[in-house]
Amino acid sequence: MAGIVCTKLNVKPGQKITVKGDILPGCKSFTLNLGKDVDNLLIHLNARFDAHGDARTIVCNSKNKGQWGKELRETNFPFQEGGSTELSFIHDKKEVTITLPGNYQFKFPNETGLETIEFICTEGELNFKTISLV
Repeated sequence: MAGIVCTKLNVKPGQKITVKGDILPGCKSFTLNLGKDVDNLLIHLNARFDAHGDARTIVCNSKNKGQWGKELRETNFPFQEGGSTELSFIHDKKEVTITLPGNYQFKFPNETGLETIEFICTEGELNFKTISLV
């Protein structure tokens, strides 16, 4: 299920992107993609309630020229079906810092070398509410 797609953004290193939304009841998974375009993703964050053999796990990856990178799994899973959520992302040349609900943070390496985020999209069972850039 496709959500929103934002293009022609110009998010520089150090700027914060915050996405808010409501997680649908019965959610299996939702995804946030940030990068240059669909084939060049600085980060692909997939929150899996029960999907692709994972339960209550966040799977992160990157995509460079259409090729997936190495997956990173995060087991801190603060999401609730039927609840609201807020995720923030700050990136630089080295890594992306992701802030989850409850102010839990983890880092994902910037394997693509992308410096500017031009593209954001949501997929899955997340009812997108707002995006803010600071």
